[in-house]
Amino acid sequence: MLSRKIIAYDLGTGGNKASLYDSDGSCLANAFIPYDTYYPRTGWHEQSPMDWWDSIILSTRKLLQERKIDPRDIVCVSISGHSLGVVPVDRQGNLLRDRTPIWSDTRPEKQVREFFENTDRDKWYITTGNGFPPECYTVFKVMWYRDNEPDMYSRVFKIIGTKDFINFKMTGQIKTDYSYASGCGVYDLENWGYSTGLIKAGGIPEEILPDIVPSTGIIGELTKEAADALGLSRKVMVACGGVDNSCMALGARNIAEGRVYTSLGSSAWIAVSSKNPVLDIEKRPFVFTHVIPGMFTSAVSIFSAGSSLKWVRDHLCANLQKEASEKGVDVYEFMGEIACRSPVGSNKLLFDPSLAGGSSQDPSPHIRGGFSGLDLGHSQPDIIRSCMEGVAMNLGLVLDVLRKFCSLSEEMMMVGGGSRSSVWRRIFADVYNMDIIKTNIGEDAGSLGAAAVGAVGSGMWKDFSRIDDVHRILETVKPVKTDVEKYRKIRRAFECLRNCQKEVGELLHGIELS
Repeated sequence: MLSRKIIAYDLGTGGNKASLYDSDGSCLANAFIPYDTYYPRTGWHEQSPMDWWDSIILSTRKLLQERKIDPRDIVCVSISGHSLGVVPVDRQGNLLRDRTPIWSDTRPEKQVREFFENTDRDKWYITTGNGFPPECYTVFKVMWYRDNEPDMYSRVFKIIGTKDFINFKMTGQIKTDYSYASGCGVYDLENWGYSTGLIKAGGIPEEILPDIVPSTGIIGELTKEAADALGLSRKVMVACGGVDNSCMALGARNIAEGRVYTSLGSSAWIAVSSKNPVLDIEKRPFVFTHVIPGMFTSAVSIFSAGSSLKWVRDHLCANLQKEASEKGVDVYEFMGEIACRSPVGSNKLLFDPSLAGGSSQDPSPHIRGGFSGLDLGHSQPDIIRSCMEGVAMNLGLVLDVLRKFCSLSEEMMMVGGGSRSSVWRRIFADVYNMDIIKTNIGEDAGSLGAAAVGAVGSGMWKDFSRIDDVHRILETVKPVKTDVEKYRKIRRAFECLRNCQKEVGELLHGIELS
């Protein structure tokens, strides 16, 4: 007897994870295939779309073989893709560039300057909700293609996103969804579609952009070539899927007004789902249309969270890495145990985690990280704990941006690799002054979101309310009143440090040493 299953793909910056889900939303297995990012010049971050496709093929076959799955069990596939992709294809569907810029690529500085000579920057942000540095967004990279690679550009039929390229390889159909389209730089959030005015301002033809369908829309079944490559039946349905931010929001239970989660990975962000986008000209939260019809996911972020703790591990905790290896334990878990030897406030040692510069919610993009308040009495436990507290304090400050504009749930879901740390969850509960929820869905929120899109699109689920049933609460960490008050006292000093680090960063940015 066949069992209806879904394969969800989480096409991330570092690789693709294929996950097998049953009809109840339980993850049965997953397989990860990495791929490379190339940095040919300063500010250029490129990946090969064919590497993405190869990773989809390899991860699918690995999943089927290791679990001995009957391919006929797979009803639907659905994908969450990293945002702001710019993949050029011609009318025959041929890829026109071996490597294409990814979301973090910032090469179109000239095109951004020219665009805003005639377009009001604040009005552009309020229309699009695009709160990353403008250079990251699709339209400006398309303009860069036009200005720097005219021969290639003249052959372009469509510019499509990361997951939309995979969907094209699977079905031969070129479509995108509302969530992915909302990151293109010329999407009007209020009107749920492309802005003709912004497209004209960018000097690109509107027909170069793909048609938009719902995330749950079934855009086709597998072609014979794709079915053979993947080892699946040609009857498998392909849902359009969504952008990673929105799929993760869905997988993190953000299915109702005001629900909020923190994703704690190398970088970190806090996102709320609501019927209206959270827009602020000063702080510029970044907004994507949700994969749930009629909703948006609005987020604030910091660029270095887990990567700050990794830096401390690599440069200040070599002894702990050796000891953890000898004991056969995870080094981060061991570091958490060491951090507990330091009290709340790390004996007044502060850490600004801006090791990768500042987001739109930080005082400056050039802000630098650093420790402050060091004295001869401080120890390694203080250093580790202050790093963890600094990440939480910085996120606590940017969380206030969301609190200013919408009513948030009283509890905060934690997902991502950092959510495994019980010490960090305790710190966040006290810094946020919120209940911190840890469920069985830790690092699989994006995959679960993609699977849910496929489940609804294929008719396996009636709606997204089933997401709540998939989550099992493993722990609720409630804030401790006395510790909340201690962090409130420290916050004033942390804000001072943040502003000082902004000044230092601005000065250093202006110094030429070569």
